[in-house]
Amino acid sequence: MSTTRDLITAAQAGTLYGLFLERLRRTPEATAYGEFDRRQGAWATQSWRDLGGRVACWQAALSREGLHPGDRVAISLRNGVDWVVFDLAAQGLGLVTVPLYTDDRPDSIGFILDDAGAKLLLVQDDLRQRRLAGALAPTHLQRILVLETGADEPTADPRVCPVARWLPERGELHAGPRDPHALATLIYTSGTTGKPKGVMLSHHNILSVVESGLRVVDVYTSDCFLSFLPLSHALERTAGYYLPMAAGAQVVFARSAAVLAEDLASRRPTALIAVPRIFERVHARIAAQLAKASPLQRWLFATTVGIGWSRFLHAQRRGPWRPSHLLWPLFDALVARKVRARLGGRLRLVVSGGAPLAAEVARVFIGLGVPVLQGYGLTETAPQLSVNLLHDNDPASVGPPLPGVEVRLGKHDELLVRSPGMTRGYWNNPEASAQLLRDGWLHTGDQARLQQGRIHITGRIKDVLVLSNGEKVPPEEMELAITLDPLVEQVMVVGEGCSFLAAIAVLNEEQWQVLAHRLGLVPDGVESLNDRRVTHEILQRMQAQLHAFPAWAKIRRVHLTREPWSVDNGLLTPTLKKKRVELRKHFAAEIAALYADGPTQQRWQDRPEHA
Repeated sequence: MSTTRDLITAAQAGTLYGLFLERLRRTPEATAYGEFDRRQGAWATQSWRDLGGRVACWQAALSREGLHPGDRVAISLRNGVDWVVFDLAAQGLGLVTVPLYTDDRPDSIGFILDDAGAKLLLVQDDLRQRRLAGALAPTHLQRILVLETGADEPTADPRVCPVARWLPERGELHAGPRDPHALATLIYTSGTTGKPKGVMLSHHNILSVVESGLRVVDVYTSDCFLSFLPLSHALERTAGYYLPMAAGAQVVFARSAAVLAEDLASRRPTALIAVPRIFERVHARIAAQLAKASPLQRWLFATTVGIGWSRFLHAQRRGPWRPSHLLWPLFDALVARKVRARLGGRLRLVVSGGAPLAAEVARVFIGLGVPVLQGYGLTETAPQLSVNLLHDNDPASVGPPLPGVEVRLGKHDELLVRSPGMTRGYWNNPEASAQLLRDGWLHTGDQARLQQGRIHITGRIKDVLVLSNGEKVPPEEMELAITLDPLVEQVMVVGEGCSFLAAIAVLNEEQWQVLAHRLGLVPDGVESLNDRRVTHEILQRMQAQLHAFPAWAKIRRVHLTREPWSVDNGLLTPTLKKKRVELRKHFAAEIAALYADGPTQQRWQDRPEHA
């Protein structure tokens, strides 16, 4: 693999569109993107020159819409070259892009479009357009573009137009705006505690983060990124789209989450931007397979991870050399290399962000030779603030701050940051902006510990549970540990103001079937989940996962369900984060029943946030 670097700095780019023009000028014939052509049934590539021609066509069409610099245009597409082309074409005309999650609820999409005042919307297909129709009526939209259209009857909405009819065959690339501090995009937060808020980010905000990232993590022109996190996610957009462009690396768009394993094996990426849930799911599958494996196979896996982790610590100068390291080539061939092959066999850079990564999950992957680097950031900081390094990786932390990022602790150990990527505030929301930005510092809302130059996130200030005895419980850390058991798919720990902790848990359907049959229960039986043997086993397994926590951090009661929390039922955000307020409302009766036999019942019901 070549180690050639060809970096474009923030100053050289000026704007996000300027970054594209500079990359086009430097390497016009280099491969920019790869994606699966659904019509041809084969993978296809695009050079930077090819991309330039497509961007020019979109700019010609957008120029006919009567839009002005600063106008907002929204995009609801799955990851692909069309997403990139629309974004670049809009940026080159001085328009402000508003990315939307394709699986977000129509009411949420309607709110965002209305709040942003978007004048144009690009959607994936007829089905998506019809699904959103009710939410689009009261908005400012003047044009609704549909990328993929079928033979259905045309809609009665005159704003709707197929892209194939709207797009000209050719156009000329615009020179583009030059102000790096102009508003580039509105990225709406996922709304875990209320309505989404539009984070205002400038060209310089994003480019400064890209440049800082490339100063600490080497990315080569020969690298290949596999893009599967939604481009509407700030982490994927910055680190999986603009950063590879600045480095001259190739990006391949995965077909879908359902065939991600196939795409990893066939496209063989060298770099991956991911969220912890991806690793947790793979870890859960491995754990389920090991549960059925022979004692020898379990020993081989555990020994491989142990030796690999020990070698990692030694390489990081945090552990001694051990004679067992000499056995690594054997265990690597027997176990680790086979796991890495499922991920393509070439990964040299894997960044995990967006949520905490459980220590045990990180240990397993790193022990198998997958170089996972945990990082940290917020949409409000474009987004990356810190990341571990390949040569200095402590997965218990989220790494040192990126160059140019200042950090300190405020009241209640809240992490305060100041960086070039810091937002100017929330769109149309001065009150929330004033809460976010105070005294020149951005208040993250995360509790942290600063140790040896690294950031350790310890929890969300708003999410910390305070028991009736005054003990403070970080529920996220406990939930991460509990979901390492393959039987527990999702979980929320509760107990604010109460004398003990309880949990609401969603069981993994496949593992539930196994457990039910083992206990002689009917899996689909209404009363099976409430069987005392099931409850007893779940509580025991939860406690086993919480063995490293203080003695009072124990789940004493649990309510079990088989219905997953999702975006569609309003219990998860589009970034798959728990909406704790909505979950507490949804399970209010069940939670009250968990605390029904003591003085905590009245305390729970008296608290308005749990109503």
